[in-house]
Amino acid sequence: LMQYYLKQNNRKLLILTATSGDTGSAIANAFYGLDNIEVAVLFPETEVTDRQRKQMTTLGKNVRIIAIDGKFDDCQALVKQAFTDAELDYLGLSSANSINVGRIIPQIVYYFYAYAKLRKTSDEEIVFSVPSGNFGDMMGGVLAMQMGLPVKRFIIATNENDEFPKFLETGNYDKIVPSKNCISSAMNVGHPSNLARLVALYGGMMDESGKIFTPANMEAMRSEIWSTSISDSKTRETIQEAWKEHELLLEPHGSVGWAGLMEYCKESQNDCGRDQLCVALETAHPAKFPQEIEKLLGFDPALPPSLEGLEDRMESFDHLDNDYEDFKLYLVENYK
Repeated sequence: LMQYYLKQNNRKLLILTATSGDTGSAIANAFYGLDNIEVAVLFPETEVTDRQRKQMTTLGKNVRIIAIDGKFDDCQALVKQAFTDAELDYLGLSSANSINVGRIIPQIVYYFYAYAKLRKTSDEEIVFSVPSGNFGDMMGGVLAMQMGLPVKRFIIATNENDEFPKFLETGNYDKIVPSKNCISSAMNVGHPSNLARLVALYGGMMDESGKIFTPANMEAMRSEIWSTSISDSKTRETIQEAWKEHELLLEPHGSVGWAGLMEYCKESQNDCGRDQLCVALETAHPAKFPQEIEKLLGFDPALPPSLEGLEDRMESFDHLDNDYEDFKLYLVENYK
């Protein structure tokens, strides 16, 4: 659709995206080879798995991949600053990160789909456990609830970057700088972009830096959202338990979501009985994390078709310091 209208209006688009592991490959593959659309993906050089990286760096054509000497939050800050730079307006910038609400709207759909597939009665309530980093998945779910989906509780499960569980408990927000490097790498976010949107939904106001000007209605937020932080050791333990007890193959992000659901059910027995409908989201394929899975379970997960042959493809990507002027110069020189 974007390609069609760009051609109709003789326009070009440059999509800037920051990724902590999964978004980058999804976006790069979605727009790969399309006319009138260029893609530049920034990722933290040392915080993605080999397969996550190769899903992005083996494409070429209209896709450029940039390794940043920093964290995901640094990559995201560079992208955001570029959008506010009037000198780059001529590039026709857009984003496929969840800073663009156009990314979040489709994420609403699968919450309704899951409920429609699993409910037994028309008025049955559902509990969702969402492994969360930049909170895009979470925002899609909360918006679905605002639209009428009968959600009993949202569980926001983070890794050791626990700024949100602490915020929900105390009402005070302290971002984590730098973010902690956990095995659920796509969730290594110390200051989620979508948190300001959540605060606004509950009547508050938070600026770009995380400063709260108007407090949110924390009582209302706590009545609908429960949150916990899952350590790396608990993440690994959950992967092993899920496989041993259920032959359920989880990767680190899905493990965080599953562990969060188990903690909630243990703590809130009256709210999560035997017949309660619950869904834990799984956000990546286990084959993206072969070293971790093999170490914990003793085997390398079977490759899906999208990853077959990936190891043999040539990589191509650029390196930049975490410096906006360097990044701006890169854009100017490569997208004239």
